[in-house]
Amino acid sequence: MSLRLSTVILPVDRWHEGGRAKWQRAEELGFHAAYTYDHLSWRTFRDGPWFGALPTLTAAAGATERLRLGTLVTSPNFRHPVTLAKELISLDDVSGGRITLGIGAGGNGFDATALGQQPWTPRERADRFVEFTTLLDRLLTEDAVSQQGTFYSAEEARDIPGCVQRPRLPFAVAATGPRGLRLAARHGQAWVTTGDPKLYEEGTPEQSAEALRGQVERLGKACAETGRAVGGMEKILLTGFTPERSGPLESLDAFVDFAGRHQELGFTELVVHWPIADSDFAADQAVFEKIATEAPAQLAAAG
Repeated sequence: MSLRLSTVILPVDRWHEGGRAKWQRAEELGFHAAYTYDHLSWRTFRDGPWFGALPTLTAAAGATERLRLGTLVTSPNFRHPVTLAKELISLDDVSGGRITLGIGAGGNGFDATALGQQPWTPRERADRFVEFTTLLDRLLTEDAVSQQGTFYSAEEARDIPGCVQRPRLPFAVAATGPRGLRLAARHGQAWVTTGDPKLYEEGTPEQSAEALRGQVERLGKACAETGRAVGGMEKILLTGFTPERSGPLESLDAFVDFAGRHQELGFTELVVHWPIADSDFAADQAVFEKIATEAPAQLAAAG
């Protein structure tokens, strides 16, 4: 597979004060897809503007024509499969079949307790992720679903006419542990990782590459266990969380080097954060746009 370049646009701008323009510019620059985080708030942005992911994607669908759109990632923290399925089917319809659902187990923090619940244990979070994803898969592919689960249930939940994309919109499953990788192998059209979080502060690029190589290998084993060829699955790296941090966005050459090394590891899509001044995702906009327009051709030529 050739390497695709995508971006993630955090929902921090009012739609008519820069929000719309970013999504339209992402399409003009030729990105394969533009994603957004599906959180109620996030880390250093918690005390500033932060808009909902699905309404933002709906607006982006109306403001663009070709760009794929999606979440990186949606989690069970404050979502329920029954209501989420209805919203996704509607969004897939509005966009003309351009939606990818990034889905993960979620983590601790504000999203994990915003509805008043106690934080889940790692075991419960993993259990919920499996049940959530399995039920959501059914809801998006069947007209009516009844299922009683430990955490999530549906009673004659109807989702007619279903997704524009058949049999349903694609799942990009974020996972690094054994259970999550098996879930990705069973239900994912793509797999997502941010690398090894333990290496973010003090790790080296070489250590990060080795960790990512190991993740790809474990994904391959999980696919083999389900009788699936791992080569047919998209492998997505959400950048900005490896030891290189924002370094690859400092120049076109730096990015092409970074991207080429990760393409060799088997990744088929790299996602870069749209620059946000005075944040962890600060970058020169002109350099960012040069990377978007020129890096794919250089990588294709090198490959």
